[in-house]
Amino acid sequence: MVNVFPIAAFTLILRLACMMGAFGREAPHGTGDMTALLFLLIFQAAMILAAFCDLFTMTIPNRLTAGLAVLFVVVAVFSGMGWTAIGLHVAVGFGALVLGFALFSAGWIGGGDAKFFAATALWVGPHLILEYVVWASLAGGLLTVALVFVRQMPLPSGLAGKEWLARLHRANTGIPYGIALALAGLVVAARAPWAAGII
Repeated sequence: MVNVFPIAAFTLILRLACMMGAFGREAPHGTGDMTALLFLLIFQAAMILAAFCDLFTMTIPNRLTAGLAVLFVVVAVFSGMGWTAIGLHVAVGFGALVLGFALFSAGWIGGGDAKFFAATALWVGPHLILEYVVWASLAGGLLTVALVFVRQMPLPSGLAGKEWLARLHRANTGIPYGIALALAGLVVAARAPWAAGII
């Protein structure tokens, strides 16, 4: 079994270094900016971890999805989000849950993907949900085409012993759409009101 936590932690450290100015950007100033940065890092950490989990295990842990949803409440409180804004975010999350389980019932995505989609939509909110869905659809389509193509070819003998690769290579395994959902979340997150400190 592949331990995804060191990989996710390393990726997050690189992301933090980029955001704090190690690669040419200035570090944020002020308590509000630092709080917004913390919120963004929490969200991005969840996206990265979910992507690696889905890649290596074809599952997204319920604890991760539930934790992401609960942490939004903390973010809403500390970012000064009003009740109207919170209600809109909750409505978007609920709508995403309904849509996600409709897609799950149709056999297009997994149940974990549906729940993760809803939790991510809760953070994304009404202003970015359409852009998020577009990015997720594009990433999901590219991922599907790539996996269908790769699965037409035999897995190299040197890689056949990797359990996660062998599972991913099997045609009946399905598509780890959590990767596409996470990538889309990473694309739009920096423009979310709670990340920019603008509510």
